[in-house]
Amino acid sequence: MGLTTIDKQYSSLRATALVLCLLFLSACGANQVIVDSQFPQPTLDPIPTTLGVYFSEDFKTHTFVDEPEAETERGWVVETGAAQVSLWQTILNAMFEKVIYLDQAPSAESPSAEVQSVLVPTVSDLQYAIPAHTNTKVFELWLKYDITLTNNIGDSLAEWSMTAYGKTPETFMQSDQDAVGAAAIVALRDAGANFAVNFPKVPAVSEWLKQTSEKTSVLEGAP
Repeated sequence: MGLTTIDKQYSSLRATALVLCLLFLSACGANQVIVDSQFPQPTLDPIPTTLGVYFSEDFKTHTFVDEPEAETERGWVVETGAAQVSLWQTILNAMFEKVIYLDQAPSAESPSAEVQSVLVPTVSDLQYAIPAHTNTKVFELWLKYDITLTNNIGDSLAEWSMTAYGKTPETFMQSDQDAVGAAAIVALRDAGANFAVNFPKVPAVSEWLKQTSEKTSVLEGAP
């Protein structure tokens, strides 16, 4: 389904609250990490179909904020939005014959005329662990995604969740921020590999791929 007026208002309020929180943490000297990485293009046999993709503003600007529990601690701000977009564009461009990135989510009121199916990834959770938390010498980061495949009016065709994990040895990094950033990049690469391998194994996606293949065969066989 597309965004309602209430959804849009909530998204706007959430973005405003996030900005205010970021300003407060910056003033308090929070550890800030901007994960911005280019990912290698995988060599895959592209699925012979055109896929629409919608990245919400929350996705494109995804930021994890962890406020300190004590006055002696520093909070964390981990910005993954740019890296999320870079990763998913790299993977999807390799997986599908053609990918069209949409400016808005499809809905009955605003159907997508360019594509029949649209993929919408969402970062539903991010957790991290640093040596100060675990008494180990590694930095760890976990990501969880909720992924939806819809038709061109926003009706769900498939929904599933996916996790990813990354870690970095403390001894290889010059700072805690570098280590968390490196762990995030490993987690993102894990997410890309996970998606590429398991996408066709999702039962509803498998059925969608079968139907898409049959439609392509019919069109190719038409006089």
